[in-house]
Amino acid sequence: MRGLLFSDIPKNAGEMASYFSKKMDIDIISIHDESVLKYGASKVYFYDSGFSDNLSDAIIKLNDKNKYDFIFISSTVLGREIAGILSARTGMKCLTEIFYFDNNDKIITKRLFYGGKTVMEESSDFHLFTVAPGISSADTLEKISESENLQLQKSIYEIKSRLDKNSGGEDISDAKIIVSIGRGVGSKENIQKIEPLVDILHAKLAGSRPVCLDYKWLSEDQQVGLSGKKVRPDFYIALGISGQIQHIAGIRGAKTVIAINKDKTAPIFDECDYGIVDDLFSVVDKLVNELKK
Repeated sequence: MRGLLFSDIPKNAGEMASYFSKKMDIDIISIHDESVLKYGASKVYFYDSGFSDNLSDAIIKLNDKNKYDFIFISSTVLGREIAGILSARTGMKCLTEIFYFDNNDKIITKRLFYGGKTVMEESSDFHLFTVAPGISSADTLEKISESENLQLQKSIYEIKSRLDKNSGGEDISDAKIIVSIGRGVGSKENIQKIEPLVDILHAKLAGSRPVCLDYKWLSEDQQVGLSGKKVRPDFYIALGISGQIQHIAGIRGAKTVIAINKDKTAPIFDECDYGIVDDLFSVVDKLVNELKK
């Protein structure tokens, strides 16, 4: 079995390679980053910059040449656009946002459904997939892959200008401990009351969609949820987060979820491993004092 992986984010390429290389021989198409050579691919095809049209052309040509059994596309903004183009141009049906793949006797995949409320296990004959971030840890190997630079055709697109998004927060993707805040924190000024807990746990600070996008108390890069980051920490501490299904979809990979909320009916308590119904600031102060001992 042979698979072709595409990602415009090197870290995602590493996660996918670490996962799929245990199941088949893989090649990777990635934006140029030498770290991708250490993830176990038979060959890595690098590009320096590209758009959905010329990258789709390159994937189709490689597939025609090498006859891959499967094509896996990282579910980034660019990746999802490429997957749609590939499906339309080649006629391949595409299964989206998978986080599990098995092809021993038949193709079995798993993906979140109903906004992350359930897991759907499916059997199919599909050969094109988009892969949810965080499918595996990115494990490097001693062996260095062979590489080649792709020569992309000229794109029909041209960048006229760029608009920076609200970013600048810490990268929460690989965090082992995440302290995440919701609207229950009350205000941006109250975040300073949470920071001692973040510091003493050596954690990363994250937030729900309203906190990051609506109120802009934190950056977009710190948003956890269906439209934000999907994280896999050892501990996820949710402070003042109600726990709507869109947020829960982003923390399915967490090993332990601890929720603190004064509303005992908050949906987060149906999803957490440990829950405390109390004023979050009072609990945070007590936790910090205990951890200092």
